[in-house]
Amino acid sequence: MRLANLLDERLVTHSLNATTKREAIAELLDMIRQKHPEYNYDIILQSVLDREEIEDTAYGRGVAFPHARTNAVGEMIIAVGISRLGLLDKTPDDQPLRMICLMLTPSSIAKLYLQALSAFATFARDPENLDKVVGAGSDGSVIDAIWESGVTVEKELTAKDIMNRDVATVNPEDSLKKVANIMFRNRLSALAVISEDDRLLGQITDRDLIKAALPDFKSLISNLNYSMDVEPFEELLKREDKILVKQLYTTDQEVVSRDTKIVEVAAMMLFKDLRRVYVVEDDKLLGILLRKNIVNMIIRG
Repeated sequence: MRLANLLDERLVTHSLNATTKREAIAELLDMIRQKHPEYNYDIILQSVLDREEIEDTAYGRGVAFPHARTNAVGEMIIAVGISRLGLLDKTPDDQPLRMICLMLTPSSIAKLYLQALSAFATFARDPENLDKVVGAGSDGSVIDAIWESGVTVEKELTAKDIMNRDVATVNPEDSLKKVANIMFRNRLSALAVISEDDRLLGQITDRDLIKAALPDFKSLISNLNYSMDVEPFEELLKREDKILVKQLYTTDQEVVSRDTKIVEVAAMMLFKDLRRVYVVEDDKLLGILLRKNIVNMIIRG
């Protein structure tokens, strides 16, 4: 099914009056109210704003997806607004918001909601799509532009739908110092190790860094009276420029394809107690899936 099939021209505007995302949400809710006057819009607005408090739904690339799962509505409702000049809100990539997709759904149809949200994210990844909807001269033309994009609502969520595409990476010749700096700066517990042609070679984790300082850690656990002549972490710091990734990284990472179903990824994570899996195609790194991605997308929406 095409993404455009989910849209109603009565709930699409090619010329938002709003100057902020908060105002745009209110404006789109007013449009929905005209079609569905039976709903309690105080509850709906609060649900959307509560979701915004948890995490900003500005996706980047000029698009935001404010949304809420609330039983204050009886069916999935999508409203789309286009701002020609762009909204004033701060965004992750500093691009002004120009397309707001407001999604409301009851808990009973969460699957279609997640699929639609994923389809809108796919639409937003192509900058030409945004240019076309912003340039639309009528509400119907916005829907036409979404139709012409060819984006479909898939039957099943797959790895490509929720994976992180901006993966923090290092190469085998990088130093331990660089690894530690990237981990600290981005609050990460692991980095992908890739070759010059972007092939996934392995991963280096925070555990690998600690093991570099405590190579004889098993003796420490088995013998509480074990003593060291030197402070291991201090010694590691002295050599952080000389220790290379190729001396520490492991090749025990788990990989999936872009079309692996999310339920299969989740089952793998549970069965093998994984915190992350890498998404590859022909050994090339495409993205990474973390357990929190699944929690954020499926549990929190």
